[in-house]
Amino acid sequence: MKLPFIYLASASPRRHELLKQIGVSHEVLRVPTPEGAEDEPILAGEAPPDYVIRTAREKAQRALNYVTQNSATLPMYPILAADTCVMIDGQVVDKAHSDDDVRRSLERLSASVHEVHTHLVLVDGERILERNCINTLSMRQLNAEEIAHYVQSGEGLGKAGGYAIQGLGAMLIERLEGSFSGVVGLPLSDTWELLTLLVE
Repeated sequence: MKLPFIYLASASPRRHELLKQIGVSHEVLRVPTPEGAEDEPILAGEAPPDYVIRTAREKAQRALNYVTQNSATLPMYPILAADTCVMIDGQVVDKAHSDDDVRRSLERLSASVHEVHTHLVLVDGERILERNCINTLSMRQLNAEEIAHYVQSGEGLGKAGGYAIQGLGAMLIERLEGSFSGVVGLPLSDTWELLTLLVE
């Protein structure tokens, strides 16, 4: 089956590699962040599951606007956007921007069950297709030395929940129910299904 060429509206190298893994021809579309915009803020009173859906939709819309505004140099291809976040006890665990963020996230997730939500939005002209992937993970009990070791690796910086399951962070997780690639940032089964809908 020949899938369409698409834009990936994400600077995440992990999503880029995952698309390559299943042979999807694509170009990474680096959409400038609006000046002065916060980094994916949660709106007042917004439920965490709604937050990840809204954020993915906003990424797709910004990408579509960007391609439309630059139509002289950018051909119109389908656009794939995604957002991933970690949730525990009904709250979002933010991306880690510092070593202290990584440490706090791991202390919060240690010896507990949390969810990783990834929402996909595929835009093709007037057509909008979506999938929501929810995964449940159990993190084992971590001692202070293990947390310090992971923080020192630097791997958790910029990651939702402060860890990366595809790397050293795999040693933190004792159980996963759901999609491994969905936890990494792009559920490949859902992605493939969405793309096949474009060629039916």
